Amino acid sequence: MAEAIVSFVVEKLGDLIMKEAELLGGVKSQVKRVQTELMNIRCYLASADSKQRKGDAESALVENWLNQLRDVAYRIEDAIDIFHVELEDNHPQVENIQSQQKNCCYYFLGKLKNLCHKSMKVPGLHNLGTELTDIQKELEEILKSKDNYGISPLPDQASRGSEHVINDVVLPKRRAAYQDVDEIEIVGQDADRDNIRKLLLNSEEILRRAVITIVGPGGLGKTTLARRVYKSVKADFEYHTMLSVSQQFSLIDLLTKILREVFDVIKNLKDADSEKQKELELVNNFDGNEPKKQDMGVLISRLRKMLSGMRYLIILDDVWVVELWDQLKYALPDDKNGSRVMMTSRILDVAKSADSRMEPYMPNLLNDEESCDLLLRKALQNQEVNEVECPIDLLELAKELSKKCKGLPLALIVLGGILSTRDQTHHDWKKVLGTMDWHQEGKDCMNVLAMSYEDMPYYLKPCFIYLSSFPEDYEISAQILMNMWIAEGFIPEQAKKTMEEIAEIFLEQLYQRSMVQVSRRYSNGSIRYFRVHDLLHDLARYEARKVNFVAVFQKLPQGNHADRVTRRVSIQADQSVIDCSEFIKYIGPNTRSLLWFDLKLRDSISVIDFRLLRVLQIEGDINVYALRGLDGLIHLKYLGISNRCLGSLTLSSDFCWDRLKNLVTVIGAVKEQMGLWSIRTLRHVISKYYIFDGPPASADLRNLQTLQWISSSCFKAWHKNQLPILNNLQKFGLAMTKDTEIESKEWEMAGYLLATLPYLLSLKIVVDGTIPKEIVYPRGLPNYENLETLFLVGLWSDDVTVEASLFPPHLIKLTLVDSHLAVDPMPELGKLKSLRKLQVGGKVYVGGKEMVCPAGFLRFKPWTLIILK
Repeated sequence: MAEAIVSFVVEKLGDLIMKEAELLGGVKSQVKRVQTELMNIRCYLASADSKQRKGDAESALVENWLNQLRDVAYRIEDAIDIFHVELEDNHPQVENIQSQQKNCCYYFLGKLKNLCHKSMKVPGLHNLGTELTDIQKELEEILKSKDNYGISPLPDQASRGSEHVINDVVLPKRRAAYQDVDEIEIVGQDADRDNIRKLLLNSEEILRRAVITIVGPGGLGKTTLARRVYKSVKADFEYHTMLSVSQQFSLIDLLTKILREVFDVIKNLKDADSEKQKELELVNNFDGNEPKKQDMGVLISRLRKMLSGMRYLIILDDVWVVELWDQLKYALPDDKNGSRVMMTSRILDVAKSADSRMEPYMPNLLNDEESCDLLLRKALQNQEVNEVECPIDLLELAKELSKKCKGLPLALIVLGGILSTRDQTHHDWKKVLGTMDWHQEGKDCMNVLAMSYEDMPYYLKPCFIYLSSFPEDYEISAQILMNMWIAEGFIPEQAKKTMEEIAEIFLEQLYQRSMVQVSRRYSNGSIRYFRVHDLLHDLARYEARKVNFVAVFQKLPQGNHADRVTRRVSIQADQSVIDCSEFIKYIGPNTRSLLWFDLKLRDSISVIDFRLLRVLQIEGDINVYALRGLDGLIHLKYLGISNRCLGSLTLSSDFCWDRLKNLVTVIGAVKEQMGLWSIRTLRHVISKYYIFDGPPASADLRNLQTLQWISSSCFKAWHKNQLPILNNLQKFGLAMTKDTEIESKEWEMAGYLLATLPYLLSLKIVVDGTIPKEIVYPRGLPNYENLETLFLVGLWSDDVTVEASLFPPHLIKLTLVDSHLAVDPMPELGKLKSLRKLQVGGKVYVGGKEMVCPAGFLRFKPWTLIILK
């Protein structure tokens, strides 16, 4: 990790010299000296890192040396960021001038502002110079002390970067096929799957509500097995769900989630009895906060009534305490109809206490043959695995390596991921065999996981341990995570690739090493959502805690943590019993990331003290005016607001977007966009609400890659002022309402401009009424050469005929809703050669009772057809 931190700071010093050369004045030479000193030290880091891992007496001294270097690197980073904050604080702010009559004053105010700015930079420069002088002396001492630990230079390390690995992984959208965790982790599980299926489906033998438990150590593949069983039997039950529990669970949240899902099932049943209809009305009328206010007994009673008479299957994954089932069982009726509950757990007592009449199911560890097979499937991912094609010298090593994993699938998968990154030579595989201490009893799996972390290139390590910021078993959005990585500075800039492309490659490398488990992919093959196995999550949290990289609060900490050098904070506590404002006291002023999950906030809190924040992600229930001082976070690059129940985050009237001049990504429930378009660094704007404020003609949004949702009321401003120059736009969402009148010629021009955007990959159009034919035909859709995803909601004009030639030539995913087509579109859609996923629903076809899929749909795999309700 020290190598990653130092490399990042070296690049940041370089950026400071390049971008702020005029402001630095006499301090510029000090900045260069510190940068040179760090570059000299960097070539020793690989040697120090290898010595640290030996586990002998000397390794503790080397670890201390690395910790000193890490802390100094953090000091440098803080000094640079604080310098920019001081500049901003001394920067005269020009008040927003609403009247167009005052525009003539801008030029003179700008001149005055720049003059004042130059005269007021001196205090910040003095502080920066003083800090850098002290830091340089400390760096010199650290460099001298290296000889005491026998750390020798490795000159090739000083110049190595991440460039040489950028092309190592081919992105999935350029691959013919890919294997995800459920596809590859199936060795040895077929018998277990069939045995558990019988237990779940034997309703004739066991009519009562039975609880089946899968128990075993971490890394055994319990979750994967449960997921495979669930997919194969869920169609036999009226209601079914699979929920992750983990150690930090809330019974109220579990009950609420099940209640909402059952509501969605029952509301579609025509024969629901009157008692159940009453419960449906109660569930339908409460908002997202009501279950949190209710007594637990009310929720249990309501869920019990809703499930009454229904044959259900509920799978609870990763249960840690007996009390969960002791409380939940009262909400699940036993109507003697073959309903089932299944749990997975590492703890035998949890399994035994659930149902005394059902023996816990304990999957077998893999035998030697199965272990070797699984290892080779991962190590030689794109090859046929058998003794003929696998070189005999590698096969013997594979057998030896697989035995060390003691039959644990996760250890084999991760070890195979390590081997997949090495050359397929006896020398390289033998080196892996000799890398670890395999003799620590009972720690075989964790040893392999630790080895997989140490084996990572330095640039991947911060990306991996950053995953500890998310709760255990959390389904992580790849898009959100990659934008966070970019905001944190983990992703290098390259001349021929965007940072988003490089971030995607880094995530694919983690997947290739089996450090993440893909749960969903986009139609083009790129990762959409993924999870981290709980053991790997434990490893990430351990490594992050060791280097003060991430602090995770699952309860109020003891003592004063505000002075700690913790760079990132993730709050994952149950705030139903804790005043969430109390956590603010434990967040240090140098924090760079704040991730707050399940926030329950009714009173406003101030974030102005966290001036160095780059990432702010909040999920929960947030009241209006909840975050004061948000526009004071001048370093903020990522802002994500997921507000479940109370609408948007309403900003105060004096909120000034243009102070957030480094903002790159805005995701979530932020309604007020006035001033947002003045930020030139914006690349991703994804709003939960329609955007009504169009950009001024002077706005520079040429960096924008994602923009949704734009309302039709401001679309005129967009397509006149901005669409012609949005050359980097990749994803665009447009929502049209009936109250906006736009002439046919304007729609035709908008359709033409959208079609000329060179990198547009995704287009979503939602219309309250009829989709303008000028958008669709004739100058629109067929001209979208690079478009992969098309989402159309709204009526089609009677004079537009659905033909294969109407659609973009390389379309991979198509969604049609409320089209009201008079002719079955399936025969024409079947001619789309690149189509992999089709979603239809909401009266797409009204000319008959059924749509007929031609044989052409089956030519390409994987292929998915989804009927939306």
